[in-house]
Amino acid sequence: MTKHFAMDHVLSIADHYVFTPYVYPASWPEDEALRQIISLWVLTTLGAELIYLGFGALSFYCVFDHTLMKHPQFLKNQVRQEIQLGVAAIFWMSFPTVALFFCEVRGFSKLYDNFSESSLGWPGVFLSVAGFLFFTDMCIYWIHRCMHHRSIYKQLHKQHHVFKIPTPFASHAFHPIDGFLQSLPYHVYPFIFPLHKVVYLSLFVFVNIWTISIHDGDYRIPGCLISVINGAPHHVDHHLYFYYNYGQYFTLWDRLGGSYRHPSALVGKGPHDHVRKLMAKSAKTE
Repeated sequence: MTKHFAMDHVLSIADHYVFTPYVYPASWPEDEALRQIISLWVLTTLGAELIYLGFGALSFYCVFDHTLMKHPQFLKNQVRQEIQLGVAAIFWMSFPTVALFFCEVRGFSKLYDNFSESSLGWPGVFLSVAGFLFFTDMCIYWIHRCMHHRSIYKQLHKQHHVFKIPTPFASHAFHPIDGFLQSLPYHVYPFIFPLHKVVYLSLFVFVNIWTISIHDGDYRIPGCLISVINGAPHHVDHHLYFYYNYGQYFTLWDRLGGSYRHPSALVGKGPHDHVRKLMAKSAKTE
């Protein structure tokens, strides 16, 4: 049985509706390697930029508390800097990412097309999602922690930490190599473990939105999840205090690695509290 892989499905749709009738000559076969690479690069770059700018803008205007921009550590023209760095990072990251997508299209991954192909049926599909989250969270924790090593930090990760009070646009504002290395676990997983193609694409979108959400400045989180989920209040402390909360989704690896810090925003010592004190002090002075 012929299998269709995640990006192969995206390519087929793009070829049918856009590339074949409007872009490429009819004589250029759809399965030709160079054509697939070019198409994958266009789709990957445009898709990632749209997710970043679209969901970033939605989060910035609908979720982000703009009073945080009055914080003394919020940079002049910071939002513009974040967007410029984020757009450039995605552009350059797309090149190595496309190499991995091309391998998927050529059938080297363990992505499958039909849910019936899961050896454990539907429970196996849900287990694969849990496995993906556990695997990527573990890998990103250690990659991220390594990025803070003094021999690497200044060359790669420092660009992201310029933003002490991040906005949603800071989510992808990093050095391209830094960004690609931290995204690598997402792409490696389906080469090691079976994963349904639609689940893979959904998770790819989810991780990008999640990355935006932990930079959105909304420090509210259900009390029962504070010690489990690595949310925006945890991640802002990572930006402020450097050596804590390296995790992506969960606090597990920070706890095991001794790098967990309870969010300062949840004990009245966060950026919002600092801004309120400054505004109250200013009002008294006036």
